[in-house]
Amino acid sequence: MRQHTIEHRVRYDECDPMGFVHHSIYLQYFEMGRTELLRAVGGRYREMEEAGQLVVVVRVDCRYRMPAKYDDLVQIHTEIKTISEAKIVHHYRVTRGEETLVTADVTMGMIDREGNLQRIPEGLIKLF
Repeated sequence: MRQHTIEHRVRYDECDPMGFVHHSIYLQYFEMGRTELLRAVGGRYREMEEAGQLVVVVRVDCRYRMPAKYDDLVQIHTEIKTISEAKIVHHYRVTRGEETLVTADVTMGMIDREGNLQRIPEGLIKLF
């Protein structure tokens, strides 16, 4: 499975004073999406962290098209765009029904507990 979709109801505390989802909240949505994608294929971030495999964001390219608002039901579509020994690139699309609100590509790397770069484990590559 290289893609997964979850639904999320926009909470009041995720909105700015104008009533729109604050731009920074979308990064949390992306994290929710990739966590559930990993869970859907049988992986767990907790187990990876316990093994000393820490996944970190190294690049975000996000395009805001339309705002989401309090109480909107949005869909967070997460897809593995590319995966190699060095990085994982996720593509995200946040929608409200048929409307695309936000698109993004997020590049992830892997480090150990000391912050040293690590290869993406073969087992993780095979999951996707």
